Amino acid sequence: MKKKSKVEGLIAPVFTPMKDNGDITTEIIPRYAEYLKSNGLNGVFVSGSSGEGMLLTTKERKIITEAWAPYASEGFKFIVHVGSTSYRQAQELAAHAMDNGAWAISCMGPAFLQPKTARELVEFCGQVASAAPNLPFYYYHIPMRSGVNISMLEFLMEGKKAIPNLAGIKFTDSNFMEMQQCIALDNGKFDITHGPDETLLCGLSIGIKGAIGTSYNFIPGLYLELIEAFKNGDIEKARVQQQKSVKITEIIIKYRGGIVAGKAMMKMAGIDCGPCRPPLKNLSSSEHREMEKDLSEVGFFNLIASVKN
Repeated sequence: MKKKSKVEGLIAPVFTPMKDNGDITTEIIPRYAEYLKSNGLNGVFVSGSSGEGMLLTTKERKIITEAWAPYASEGFKFIVHVGSTSYRQAQELAAHAMDNGAWAISCMGPAFLQPKTARELVEFCGQVASAAPNLPFYYYHIPMRSGVNISMLEFLMEGKKAIPNLAGIKFTDSNFMEMQQCIALDNGKFDITHGPDETLLCGLSIGIKGAIGTSYNFIPGLYLELIEAFKNGDIEKARVQQQKSVKITEIIIKYRGGIVAGKAMMKMAGIDCGPCRPPLKNLSSSEHREMEKDLSEVGFFNLIASVKN
């Protein structure tokens, strides 16, 4: 694998557009891609948690990958999540992503019969990564969803010996000591990207350069200003921006989390990605109105990214 640049700026974990009957649709993706590019995003993370990837069939995930592939470019990274409970299914998706021009692949630990040690997790990920040897492999650390809660420092130390294309971690957890240990390992060899949107400033303070987060889909400007303030040493302004993020995140949590509330908020931004799949429960009309009211009170509609026509 050729050495590739690390992730910088904001990557959007994109939602999977669906029809009212639950079928996937790709019709809106060209407009979605242009919307993200025009609002300062640096790439997409496809079929992850926000994309309901684990609720899609292998065929559907391939269709979504193929639909996003034409929008990859030097400045717009195309990362495909290929995780599955079956490493063979993940291998199939990894090879497909490589064939369709992905910049990198990512994989969370298997949510069924989870590995219990770093070595077991490395063995699983090594099988997946081997199917796309020319692409950087990022482990997707999201223990609150996968149930796989293994030391990421131990994972990297084991993984660097067994996974030639191991590039880093999509670190969606609040253990900042462990995150900092991973950033520092081998003089910063690995690319550690930040997950939780509501703590981006914490990540920046310990050396994070890139972030992958759901709300970057619809309020990227808030985070771009936060990053710029941090770079300029204006920590107070950065704190103000982060607090705005926290207020919006509180509402996202209130209305069933980043996938259900996120798709509804994406529609408010002018990109209608449709409903979510079971077991996720979509918002009722009254809940949607209540969420709009709550979001209005915290200034969400002044922050929302615009759709360029």
